[in-house]
Amino acid sequence: MIASLAVATAIRTVGHEDRLSIVDHLEELRSRLILSGVALALVFGVCLWQNHALLKFVNRPLTEQTQKQVRHFEGPLGQTWLAQKTAREVAGESESLARVLSSPTSGLPAATRTQLLATAARLRADAAKIPASPPSVAPTTLGPGEPLTTTLTVALYFALVLSLPLILFELYGFVLPAFKPSERRVLLPLLLAVPFLFAAGVAFGYLIVLPAAVRFLTNFNSSQFNVLVQASQYYKFAATVLLAMGICFQAPVAIVGAVRAGLVTPEGLRHNRRYAVLACAAIAALLPGDAFTMVLETVPLYLLYEASILVASVIERAERRGRTAQESAADPAEARAKTAQEMINHTDPDLS
Repeated sequence: MIASLAVATAIRTVGHEDRLSIVDHLEELRSRLILSGVALALVFGVCLWQNHALLKFVNRPLTEQTQKQVRHFEGPLGQTWLAQKTAREVAGESESLARVLSSPTSGLPAATRTQLLATAARLRADAAKIPASPPSVAPTTLGPGEPLTTTLTVALYFALVLSLPLILFELYGFVLPAFKPSERRVLLPLLLAVPFLFAAGVAFGYLIVLPAAVRFLTNFNSSQFNVLVQASQYYKFAATVLLAMGICFQAPVAIVGAVRAGLVTPEGLRHNRRYAVLACAAIAALLPGDAFTMVLETVPLYLLYEASILVASVIERAERRGRTAQESAADPAEARAKTAQEMINHTDPDLS
């Protein structure tokens, strides 16, 4: 019963005109935190249940890069695969030679041919024990408890990402009563855009940034090191990259919010485009990768900047039309005079 009341309190929306005591606000906050915690726990359970699929999904950039190294016999795993392949080939050729020499037409004594035949059988058996496929390219664990802790960590990362929309919705529902209806109409599109932009940033980081980072870092000065990637360090690095890209993709929300707060204007943003390009290139340069990857990372960031200018301009024009309509309704004569004066000033500034 108490849990049902908590969920109902977390879901319902408090009106701007409602007056709640401090205890009521704390109770509402507690209910929303409980609902968010329950959702996170349920999603975490599903992620833990599907941990093999999640680990395979996160490992894909590292697996593809390591497989390339193995195919070119590079790195410790590549050298291991080269040794396995060479041993199987040598064993096969030795077995064939032994069987040829053990044939009656070889001219060798019967005892020698019998010994060679036994050697061929032993070579076949030994060669069958050598793996016929490349060694595992999965990340390396160094402790007895690391597979468990790493699996739990990856499941928690995905649970946070998947439950983020509900958590943001509960946060929005808690702070919503503090805003007027007119302010809500402005904030609602921004808040709804946050999870979608975050998901887009994570997808961009997974498809573009993370593979480039893994390729660059695992190949950097690799001739001086035995590169074996530790599982916990790789997942921590992957989570950092994906989280950073998700935050970077929140730039439109931050820029539009700054315009709404009067800190910047769309005209100022357009005037500072060259600085925006440098800032996007600097962010891309800080991320690991080569020059081509840097271009791939810079272009989407700058496109987000241009989209922010477009959205801010649309909002500003809508507000200007709203203010004009209010002034026209308040004093039509004054509004017409002001409009005529603005047309004169726009046509020829010398007439003003």
